[in-house]
Amino acid sequence: MFGRSSTRLETVIGADSTIRGELTIQGTVRVDGTVEGDIRADWVIVGETGKIRGNVNARTMVVGGKVEGNIDAAEIVELKDRAQVFGEICAVKLAMSEGALFDGQSSMKQKKETSEGQERKVKSLTASRTAS
Repeated sequence: MFGRSSTRLETVIGADSTIRGELTIQGTVRVDGTVEGDIRADWVIVGETGKIRGNVNARTMVVGGKVEGNIDAAEIVELKDRAQVFGEICAVKLAMSEGALFDGQSSMKQKKETSEGQERKVKSLTASRTAS
């Protein structure tokens, strides 16, 4: 579902569960219940019955439920058709299905380059300057 480098689903917050406080999770968390507080995880999935009232910092996030807070993703945020997001989204890619509700601002990050790619640019720039 998330590509070859994905991790398996490790934490599930059930539909009848409510958690208050900050969550820091290595790996994937699926929220079908309610979280009142900030979440930091590699991958966050909000099911159709899931609600988050707080900020989310993740590598990738898929929203099918409701989020009241800001989302900061290193890669992609996907809003499914029943998603409701109230807050800011900052990500490299943003995908919205028809029917998704987004009330807020979005900003697009640039994907971080590898240090090798940056070195190549510097070398080519230096070479072009010395040739002139």
